[in-house]
Amino acid sequence: MIREEKKYKTSELISRFMPYYKKYLPTVAFDLFCASLTTICEIVLPLIMQKITDAGINDLASLTVSFVLKLGLLYFVLRIIDSAAYYYMAYIGHVMGTKIETDMRRDAYAHLHKLSDSYFNNTKVGQIMGRITNDLFDVTEFSHHCPEEFFIAGIKGIVSFIILININIPLTLIIFVIIPIMTLICKKLNRKMRDTFRKQRNLTGELNARIEDSLLGQKVVKAFANEDVEQQKFEKDNKEFYSIKKLSYKFMGIFSTTTRMFDGIMYASVVIIGSLFMIKGDITPGELVAYLLYVTTFISTIRRIIEFSEQFQRGLTGIERFLQIMDADVEIFDEKDAKPLENPKGIIEFKNVSFEYPDDHNRVFTGLNLKINQGEKIAFVGPSGGGKTTLCNLIPRFYDVTEGEILLDGENIKNYTLKSLRENIGMVQQDVYLFSGTVYENISYGKPGASMEEVIDAAKKAGADEFITELKDGYNTYVGERGVKLSGGQKQRISIARVFLKNPPIIILDEATSALDNESEFAVAKSLADLSVGRTTVTIAHRLSTIKKSDRILVLTDEGITEEGNHEELLKQKGIYYKFYEMANELG
Repeated sequence: MIREEKKYKTSELISRFMPYYKKYLPTVAFDLFCASLTTICEIVLPLIMQKITDAGINDLASLTVSFVLKLGLLYFVLRIIDSAAYYYMAYIGHVMGTKIETDMRRDAYAHLHKLSDSYFNNTKVGQIMGRITNDLFDVTEFSHHCPEEFFIAGIKGIVSFIILININIPLTLIIFVIIPIMTLICKKLNRKMRDTFRKQRNLTGELNARIEDSLLGQKVVKAFANEDVEQQKFEKDNKEFYSIKKLSYKFMGIFSTTTRMFDGIMYASVVIIGSLFMIKGDITPGELVAYLLYVTTFISTIRRIIEFSEQFQRGLTGIERFLQIMDADVEIFDEKDAKPLENPKGIIEFKNVSFEYPDDHNRVFTGLNLKINQGEKIAFVGPSGGGKTTLCNLIPRFYDVTEGEILLDGENIKNYTLKSLRENIGMVQQDVYLFSGTVYENISYGKPGASMEEVIDAAKKAGADEFITELKDGYNTYVGERGVKLSGGQKQRISIARVFLKNPPIIILDEATSALDNESEFAVAKSLADLSVGRTTVTIAHRLSTIKKSDRILVLTDEGITEEGNHEELLKQKGIYYKFYEMANELG
């Protein structure tokens, strides 16, 4: 099931983006002031040329060296001001855009960590990565140039119109009749460009996801000799990406061609109609030169806005994909009156608990009742798909129950803050995940800032110290991405060491010793037994030898808890547990 993405109107995208400017309003204001300074040269130059042209034709004697030098000096001073203002816009303006991009990436990253497992089950990591990296690069340019470009265009448009209308009203009206027609056509092309850019970004995410999936599973690819299969999949996505990019360039080409055609119409109108007015004496040669220069300024402004529209659409697409993350529902959150969990005893109770996954509504169990006493060592066994891991995931609220409630020390776990609840629960999961970094960094993840002595002590308790000291750099050995440089058993023991270091009152072990050899399993089981004293321990195991000494063993099937008792009691019942035990003995 792929999550359906919401689409936004342009007005909504802009209004949702505007708050990110709030911190930088002084910078934006001064940036716009500098933008206004950069327009002075373009506005003044036609006036200077008009005076020089009229003086040269009508009164050549008045065109003195002093007069020309004064005008030249004025223009040179304006150019210095223009250069300083442009430097501020190019440097500080871009830095401001980068800060906004950084703020947005921070918010997106923080929000992603609030989302439940169901979001990540239905969203490809490649898509997420594209949204918080490449998409936000375009937002930097958008956030900097958008106010500048429209502000400059507004100034030039208004000033040019006022000056042009004062030079010749009929000619100006003819020119400005063309603009709405051009705007209407460009608006339609812009909409097509926006749709194309949206598809392009989605395909970029899909391509990233395909590459990531293939490279992370490269051992499986090689084991099945399926390099050709993966290449074919990649070629399909790559060609699709090429097609959509080709289409985007097609629309960009049509867009540019259309604007250039309208440029030509406006220039031709000025030259032809303006010359006719000059023949009739309605306009002077100097005024025609100034008029042509102002039209050039005006047309260049329109062209700049049109060229910026590509960047504008890319920026809006980036904002849209950012908002699709930010608007993803936070399904697991702190209740309004949630309180910190302090010094828990570890009494866990399931009361009429039913659960189904929110995305596909696959029901796992119904009306489950269970009480785990303080310091009790309880174990779950049963066939795959019976809900053992799901049940354990409900305790730290990786998912919320569909019906019923889970109590901790007599209080609904929803009444505790998520942070404090999870801080008091230690988990060793079946699917071991190590971060790219050193052995020390991975173990100390259980207690950030822990000393080397504390990490070593935790590793010894987990039976990991011996193999760690034999590594090339000991505890400073780099484990590789996802711990690829270590064996499965080594990774498992490091993950167990994290829990020893965290030293929580509640422990959940999901196949915690599944990847260990017999000798390591014995050492870790002994350490886990020591750690479990006085702590509530929930264990999921297929290897029944690890749970023989549990206070209570529960057999969980798709019908709920079907058997309950200690090891000896369950063997006497000769039910499901007895069959599992007999099969385990037959397998050796």
